[in-house]
Amino acid sequence: MRAILRADIDAVFERDPAARSTFEVVLTYSGLHAIWMHRIAHWLYQRNWFLVARVLSQFNRFITGIEIHPGAKIGKGVFIDHGMGVVIGETCEIGDRVTIYQGVTLGGTGKEKGKRHPTVEEGVLIASGAKVLGSMRIGKNAKIGAGSVVLKEVPANSTVVGVPGRVVVQDGVRVDCDLEHHKLPDPFEETCQSLEEEISRLRQELDSVRHELEELRGGKKKDDYASV
Repeated sequence: MRAILRADIDAVFERDPAARSTFEVVLTYSGLHAIWMHRIAHWLYQRNWFLVARVLSQFNRFITGIEIHPGAKIGKGVFIDHGMGVVIGETCEIGDRVTIYQGVTLGGTGKEKGKRHPTVEEGVLIASGAKVLGSMRIGKNAKIGAGSVVLKEVPANSTVVGVPGRVVVQDGVRVDCDLEHHKLPDPFEETCQSLEEEISRLRQELDSVRHELEELRGGKKKDDYASV
């Protein structure tokens, strides 16, 4: 347990440049508080003290603004940055060194029983406002762009953006601690840019056709005058 707590603190220093001291992190980081209270609630939940575990998880939500069901499994070195509005469901499994930003939902899609929440593997980054819904696997070192809605499995070492989420990068290369989640590619912007280029090309072709027609009409008028 001491090693897990140490890993949780180290994760803050590794991924948040604003962290200055261990004392500050332990006292002021709500994401860290939420994870530590969840670890206690999960311990109670595993021993069938369901009511006490749920009460503690709701207290956790009231204090930190982060809702984690006591049944969820969370690995070491998980970092919830800011954290307000984060929701993590009962059967969710989160691996080591995962980074979660504010407004993220790891939820289910209905009233089905059993495994109904995502499994997030090691090293995943889930950016602000992303929604990962259903029982699927998010592969190692994947990145989920801000505001994305993920409804199907994500391969390892890939980047997903959009609604619904689409894989836009999958190169198999791991980038340690890449937190530039605001610089992900936008497939919609790329599509719009492609359409603008196509429209520009069609306009040029249309102008060329008009110019040829005007020349033909001008030549025909000259022929008519010559015949008169």
